[in-house]
Amino acid sequence: MPTPDFVLALRELVGTRPLPLVGVTAVIIRDGQVLLGRRSDNGALTPVTGIVDPGEEPADAACREALEEADVVVRADRLTWVHPIPRVTYDNGDQSDYLDLTFRCTWVSGEPYPADGEMTEVGWYPLDDLTDVDEEMRARIASALDERGEARFAQGS
Repeated sequence: MPTPDFVLALRELVGTRPLPLVGVTAVIIRDGQVLLGRRSDNGALTPVTGIVDPGEEPADAACREALEEADVVVRADRLTWVHPIPRVTYDNGDQSDYLDLTFRCTWVSGEPYPADGEMTEVGWYPLDDLTDVDEEMRARIASALDERGEARFAQGS
């Protein structure tokens, strides 16, 4: 899915200056596996991620992104981690400061495929072999697997 219209409208006002945005990560679990996709922009293997639309419930955003990106229906079970992501600067100079909300989600239905072009491949990966996933995304997955059930919050320095 392309950049959301509300972000484009804000960019007209602020240019490339840092734009604070809320993002979601949907860590989708099924039978001891996690749904991952290879991003079309940078080739990274990640869970489903996306931007929360204005007025949208973040858990609904996680479910919406799973349907849009991988054509799977999921249930958002719980919030597992709230943390800021270091500033992202895109190739066009746009800067964004994301607050990521990571959710543990359960697969409900659908066979995954790269539905909207944000990912080039999508599939189920064993939880005990995430060597192709970077450290930040492994931390998001780990937060969703933590059985204590409490959300983690980034602590100030």
